[in-house]
Amino acid sequence: MYRTITLFVATGFVIARAQTFEVATVKLPPPHVIGQPYNITVADIQNDTITFTNASLADCIRYAYGLSSNLQLSAPDWVKSTEARYNIVAKTAPGTTRDQIPKMMQALLSDRFKLVFHHEQRVLNYYVLVVAKGGPKMHEPTADPATIPVGVNGQLRILSNRMPMATVVSLLSRYMRALVVDQTGLAGEFEVKLVWTPDDRPVPEDQQGASVFAAVEEQLGLKLESRKGPMEIMVVDRAEKIPTEN
Repeated sequence: MYRTITLFVATGFVIARAQTFEVATVKLPPPHVIGQPYNITVADIQNDTITFTNASLADCIRYAYGLSSNLQLSAPDWVKSTEARYNIVAKTAPGTTRDQIPKMMQALLSDRFKLVFHHEQRVLNYYVLVVAKGGPKMHEPTADPATIPVGVNGQLRILSNRMPMATVVSLLSRYMRALVVDQTGLAGEFEVKLVWTPDDRPVPEDQQGASVFAAVEEQLGLKLESRKGPMEIMVVDRAEKIPTEN
């Protein structure tokens, strides 16, 4: 085990030198007033800048390492808790692609939070998202700004003009409170319009809609299939709650 962790740290050091943000600030947000709402932003990318607002360390780790759910992450309670929140603003070099940014985030987590981890196999219940028999029904992304998921009249919605499948499974995992894994093989971004009625929420009869399983198949041309088996999870061995100063 010691050798495995040492190899990871050495590899992470090479990544940190090769792919890092030009400028990055990591700050603790002001104390939250109990009873008052606050906004959470995870990996908002605009104008060569990525922003996290009121994000937990788990939010940052999931983005950096492509995890769709906290169920894939074993860590101290504070890592997943909203009581430990961070504001991160990082600037990339011009021409940096979205695919390169997670690697830069990995380097930032290693440098500022001293993150060290290893992987393990554990048996989990989960869902896989696959392409349904008739093929995907999603359209090519539009040039309009992306929108965010919202809930209306007891229904849940994922509405976006531009969304990769990684974000789709992450949002489904959050709303279903289950692990959802992308096995669609669909690359790039899509226009996503998904509306469903959650099973655990009382909704008037005249506002009843499709279940998440029916909606995913009918509206997206995809399918959720239940599975149980060994899954690789990320186990945090070390992380600093107070990040290194900017």
